[in-house]
Amino acid sequence: MILPCLFLAPTPEMGRGVYTNEPLETGTLIEIAPVIVMSAEDRIHLDQTLLHDYIFEWGINRKECCMALGYISIYNHSYHANCEYEMDYSQALIAVKTVKPVQAGEELFINYNGTAEDESPVWFDAL
Repeated sequence: MILPCLFLAPTPEMGRGVYTNEPLETGTLIEIAPVIVMSAEDRIHLDQTLLHDYIFEWGINRKECCMALGYISIYNHSYHANCEYEMDYSQALIAVKTVKPVQAGEELFINYNGTAEDESPVWFDAL
């Protein structure tokens, strides 16, 4: 499920991103996407490829990884995100919802740390 108001568009600094053409209220469920779960061994191999930047850690112990379908892997990172994602390990799904009001034309961001305001450096800022 992807809300029909979402679309992909170029971003000035990050290649492309997910945007909305309608205003969204806080708490709006905007996407539910299935994931392809891969083993810890697969993750070692994927970490050596460009896909490293698009996969998510998966599982309670976070040793597995997954490739999310839909728009999930296109959301850009912000330490002050307007959306957050939730993983459903039993159903192999990731859901995205807004945590702040979003205006029409605005880019939707998630915090790659998992919660909207976690300012722990992510891998590309820790280098």
